[in-house]
Amino acid sequence: MIHEMIPVGMLQCNCSIFGDETTHDAIVIDPGDDIADVEAILEKHQLKVTAIVITHAHIDHIGGAAKLKKSTGAPVYMNENDQGLYDAMEMQAGWLGIETPEQTEIDSNAADGRILKLGNADFHVLHTPGHTQGSSSLWIPSEKKVVAGDTLFRDSIGRTDLPGGNSRQILVSIQDKLLPLPEETIVIPGHGGLTTIGREKARNPFLVGL
Repeated sequence: MIHEMIPVGMLQCNCSIFGDETTHDAIVIDPGDDIADVEAILEKHQLKVTAIVITHAHIDHIGGAAKLKKSTGAPVYMNENDQGLYDAMEMQAGWLGIETPEQTEIDSNAADGRILKLGNADFHVLHTPGHTQGSSSLWIPSEKKVVAGDTLFRDSIGRTDLPGGNSRQILVSIQDKLLPLPEETIVIPGHGGLTTIGREKARNPFLVGL
C-alpha cells in the first residue's frame, strides 16, 4: 500500500495519504491545510480519493477538508461528537490569529467500530475521546499501523486543557483502545515523529502504571 505522510499548516499536522496500488483509490486523513501539496501526492500516484477522514475537529486537522472535498468529491467522515467543535471554527481561527477556513458538511459519522475499506485493507475506527470528545484513531491491521490523531504521541499524550478535553478520559482511551494493539504497531501521531505501541508502553512517562 502507498502511504505518504506530510506535515501541513502552521502547526505541522501530520496528514496521511493512503493509496491502493491496484484500485488507485485513496483515503486522506487529517487534511488540515496545504491542500495543493496533498493533491500533488495524489497526482503523483494517480490516486482518486474515496474518503476524507478527520481524527478530530481542531482547525489544524480539518481546516482543509472543505477544499479537498470540493476538488475530489470525496465524502468527509468525522465522529459526530466533534460537530460542536467544528461549528466553532471561527473561534478556533481566532485562537491562532488566522482567517477562518471554508467549512463543509460532514457526510458520515466516524462511529466507533466502523470499518472503511481501501482495496483489501480495513481501516477500523476507534473512538478515543479525551483530547476532544469526538477524537478517533484509525487502526489498519494489514499495515500494522494506527493513525492516532492527537491522542498518543512519541513520549507524550494529547493535551486536555482545550474545550472538550478530559485528562482521565484520554488515559482510558489509550488504555482500552490503543495499548491492546500489537506492540509492533506503528503509531502515526497528529504531530511529530512516529513511534510504536511497544515503545510507548515501555517509555511514555504519561502511561506509567496503565
